[in-house]
Amino acid sequence: MLVYEEKVKRFINRHRLIKAGDRIAVGVSGGPDSLSLLAYLESRRESLGIEVFALHLDHMFRGEESYQELKFVEQFCKRRNIPFYAERMNIAKVLEETSGGLQEVSRRIRYEFFGRGMQKFSADKLALAHHGDDQVETIMMQLVKGAGSRSGIPVRRPFAGGEVIRPLLTLDKEMIEEYCHYFELNPCLDPSNTKAVYTRNRFRLHLLPFLKKENPKVHDHFQRLSEELNEDNEFLGELTKEKMKNIWQKNEHASSLKIEAFQAMPLPLQKRGIHLILNYLYDGKSSFSFIHIQQILQLLKDDKNSWELDLPHGLKVCREYHLCVFKFSTEEKQEYAFELNVEDQISWPYGGRFVLTDQTPHTRMESEYMILDRQVKLPLCVRTRKQGDKIQPKGMNGSKKVKDLFIDEKIARTRRDQWPIVTDGEGKLLWVPGLKKSKYEKAGSTGNHLILIYIRNHF
Repeated sequence: MLVYEEKVKRFINRHRLIKAGDRIAVGVSGGPDSLSLLAYLESRRESLGIEVFALHLDHMFRGEESYQELKFVEQFCKRRNIPFYAERMNIAKVLEETSGGLQEVSRRIRYEFFGRGMQKFSADKLALAHHGDDQVETIMMQLVKGAGSRSGIPVRRPFAGGEVIRPLLTLDKEMIEEYCHYFELNPCLDPSNTKAVYTRNRFRLHLLPFLKKENPKVHDHFQRLSEELNEDNEFLGELTKEKMKNIWQKNEHASSLKIEAFQAMPLPLQKRGIHLILNYLYDGKSSFSFIHIQQILQLLKDDKNSWELDLPHGLKVCREYHLCVFKFSTEEKQEYAFELNVEDQISWPYGGRFVLTDQTPHTRMESEYMILDRQVKLPLCVRTRKQGDKIQPKGMNGSKKVKDLFIDEKIARTRRDQWPIVTDGEGKLLWVPGLKKSKYEKAGSTGNHLILIYIRNHF
């Protein structure tokens, strides 16, 4: 048995990558890596009890040459009775019409294609041919770049309702080439892989040979490191999510973090907590680095009541009293106003519900209410704040600006525009829920009054 076959078999078994009944789509470029993986899985369809399909995307960068690679893979599959699906996509044209770098756009389009291919064949796994040398390059690139994640290429990950698996991470390039030569696969060779214009190629051409000279089995060590880091990250990631549940509030408008509770967490969880927030806000795209995480953590230690930090793509991070707020600066202020009559209820866009009733309210920990005279001018209005809003607080003489009320209560600036303000039908300010009721609340029995209930979940 070739080294290739022996190591891949052990790797698949150790990680339980494949089981009987799997329908596996293989991403195939026609190069040595992916062609060897397709040939290996095809030769074991019966022994493993699996079905194998081939997916090929022509990026059309090299015109007729790349089209011939498509035809080569198609014929390869035809000879081996492997179901084949291909598409041609003019990536250069897509780049002209969309924003993003070449590598980013190409990767997005490639995985969108893989998703369509899996759906076409009802595949539950996508096998990709990343190998041990790729792992070394990736981890070194992440370290040099200062990326937020530095654990390399995962052995498996969820994708398109199934998962991506990478059976060749246990091999180096030499083992793959030996396999191709032994079985006379005659793979295609992409000349762009030798051009130093691409970052990965520079690592491949200059750094990898040095590391292999120091230790020919360096890919094994990097793969073990990657697996250990991913295992640790998975455990610590789940622990971080659990800790963050009660101290991180997020919605479509902004995210906020309770600073005191956050700083009580161990530092490794704090780092992952900031990474979790940024990953959520950037929708999984790598628009931030470890340096940004360090900057935020350092500023959180500052005793100042307020500070502001600008991150990529217009994301602002600022401290406002006891909160750290994350918000994209391009977001415009949203103004809302809802009318409320007896037995009506409305949902507040930033969290919570209001109900106006003449029934005695049930006591609930997450709700509060205000008792109003039946002569109150209806409909009530629940709205966002306006400049110059004033309230005549219950038990106090005179009036108070709502702006000053927010300052006294140390409400973050970014939350003030989200806070509900309740007025009567003539615009008289009745209530700032969670903060202050006006003198218009009626004390005593609720027998002949209206009750405005606020069932909250944020404020």
